[in-house]
Amino acid sequence: MKKVLSIALLLCFCCLGAVAQELSLSKGWKFKQGDSLQWASTQLNDSNWNSIDVARDWESQGFANYDGFGWYRLHVVIPTSLKESSYLKDSLRLELHNVDDNDEVYLNGKLIGKYGGSGTDIKESKYGPRTYLIAANNPAILWDKENVIAIRIFDTGGAGGLYGDKFSISMNDVMDYVNINTDGDFSYGPKSSLGKSVKLVTTGNYNYKGKLNFKVTDPETGSVIYEKTNDADFAAGKPFTYTFTIGELQKKSYDISYTFTDEASGTKISKTESTPYVLTPYPSSRPKINGADVFGARPGNPFLYRIPATGKAPLAYKAEGLPDGLNLDAVTGIITGTVNTKGDYPVTLTVSNSIGSRTKQFTISIGDNIGLTPALGWNSWNAWGLSVDDKKVRISAKAMADKLASHGWAYINIDDGWEADNRRADGEIATNSKFPDMKALADYVHGLGLKIGIYSSPGPRTCGGYLGSWQHEDQDAKTYGDWGIDYLKYDWCSYSEVTAKNPTLADMKKPYQVMRSALDKINRDIMFSFCQYGMGKVWEWGAEVGGNSWRTTGDIQDTWQSMSGIGFGQAAAAPYAQPGHFNDPDMLVVGKVGWGPNLHNTRLTYDEQYTHISLWCLQAVPLLIGCDMSRLDKFTLNLLTNDEVLAIDQDALGKSALPVIKKDGYEVWIKEMKDGSKAIGIFNKSDKYQTISLNREEAGIAGYKRIRDVWQQKYIINSGPDFKTSVAPHGVMLVRAYK
Repeated sequence: MKKVLSIALLLCFCCLGAVAQELSLSKGWKFKQGDSLQWASTQLNDSNWNSIDVARDWESQGFANYDGFGWYRLHVVIPTSLKESSYLKDSLRLELHNVDDNDEVYLNGKLIGKYGGSGTDIKESKYGPRTYLIAANNPAILWDKENVIAIRIFDTGGAGGLYGDKFSISMNDVMDYVNINTDGDFSYGPKSSLGKSVKLVTTGNYNYKGKLNFKVTDPETGSVIYEKTNDADFAAGKPFTYTFTIGELQKKSYDISYTFTDEASGTKISKTESTPYVLTPYPSSRPKINGADVFGARPGNPFLYRIPATGKAPLAYKAEGLPDGLNLDAVTGIITGTVNTKGDYPVTLTVSNSIGSRTKQFTISIGDNIGLTPALGWNSWNAWGLSVDDKKVRISAKAMADKLASHGWAYINIDDGWEADNRRADGEIATNSKFPDMKALADYVHGLGLKIGIYSSPGPRTCGGYLGSWQHEDQDAKTYGDWGIDYLKYDWCSYSEVTAKNPTLADMKKPYQVMRSALDKINRDIMFSFCQYGMGKVWEWGAEVGGNSWRTTGDIQDTWQSMSGIGFGQAAAAPYAQPGHFNDPDMLVVGKVGWGPNLHNTRLTYDEQYTHISLWCLQAVPLLIGCDMSRLDKFTLNLLTNDEVLAIDQDALGKSALPVIKKDGYEVWIKEMKDGSKAIGIFNKSDKYQTISLNREEAGIAGYKRIRDVWQQKYIINSGPDFKTSVAPHGVMLVRAYK
């Protein structure tokens, strides 16, 4: 389920690290389903409440499929030392990383904050981080005594509760109004150099003067390779900009720290980030055909396929053996038409330029099964949330056509926020003012050789409060077909309001069966993506109900905890992946994300982003980019255009990798490939560099002698029974082994 992100009060949430004391609230919470305002009282005996971990949502801790009210309680001593160590002593600050979906916060029975500072109804979705300030002289605070924090949560659907990386109490500080802005892109120079500009900015009235320390560390050796301290002063509207260049870097990530110390108060703020490193070789000028080896369509339905190919422009395309009814545009490489007869049609594709030509054997499979390999595309939600509009979609489609389509990326999917407030008089769904003409938009996307997707819910309303398809399934499916839609994401959301409180397996299947039947009545291939967060072990029955993919998990966030928890938790679902039917662990969180309209660089490190893409490709899942496509920096583009990596995801065998080794701090996942090779991901889950030794016998690859580094697209010289590799913290070595 998707949530509408609210803005945290007063603070820039990414600016952490002031020296003032901080009291962690990550342990000791109690939880109870239901609702009673008496649960805010300090007199309540909560010893029989359930213990709960605020690092995870309540669904994953024994409260599966539970929506509605729940309460969290914590007993904590608030020491006066927090106040004594602070430069500003006026307010206490309570930070809650994520509230899903809305909240009221009580301290010792007194209401101190609600709804993230906006909204009027706790049942309104206000998902996101919270920061509440309480005056230090507020009598609700019991200094040096036990305090009871009670938080009333209302969850509208999907994952619910308090969860995330940071829950704390501290004093309001001089640095609370300061942001070390590192959102600018790195520049790439000669001799493996990197450059960047960062800014010190403030929204407060305080004038800052002090020192900025800049340090670059090699995390593999722990050595400092560069350090410099500069004078820095800034005030509201007058940021301080620091520009640097560091050179002769190896192909790995380095840690950069920025620490500003204010001269008057002595307080500090720090921020760290890692440096990008590009592994994918630059595409050759020689022509090369990329993408999957097979493409499926249903007989009698419109056919659209753009041949993905790289090489020096202009390229010329040929296709021998096309079935009757299909035609190729030799300039664009776009195949269109209609095939009426079922069958597997072997086609020889050829792409030529001034340097040479390349051929590829390709199968067009006309039958009942579509989506024979996982979808490669973009979805608007993780970037734009409900702020998506026609212009953003067109810009994204053009960027995909120009930069990614040559590597097989094909889908442009509009998520929630396109629907009008009310249906037409005849019951037909309509678009709102942000999308003046959906058919014209679809025609534009199709003209680029791409496909377009849309979003709805089987309930009366979507997650964002827009119109769902409840009791209008046939009508909506027909409208989607008339518009030219190629992909439908169908999100459970408010369906919980119209089905049983504790739905049976039959109840969980029903809305998807109804829409599947509606889609089957129209003359169009529409990929059907279930979004119901893995309820009822959907991977066991998703194919039976007609899904091309199904979410296996709650919503992903751009953190290591979220991404790794989801990615490494897919073993149970993995055996059910098959051509036309795939698990979906949610969209990608690389590039500039933010859930709209304000974006930030993903909080995943560069090593973590390599892990993210590698793990998703090994598991044969849909790859749906979730970033601003108009600002694809060099590193993100490098991640998304490695054809050997994408080939692992797009392998025609359609199998997911499985974990074959799980040891302290690392895992090894292996995927069977159609050509008999094995794709292997060696993942370092620890916070330090590890040299990982992979025994061929133990991993079941004893006869596989040739090892190819897939990211760098080169063979590795290796002999003996063990394959050893040094892997960065939270990083990966992705290889393909051949006999």
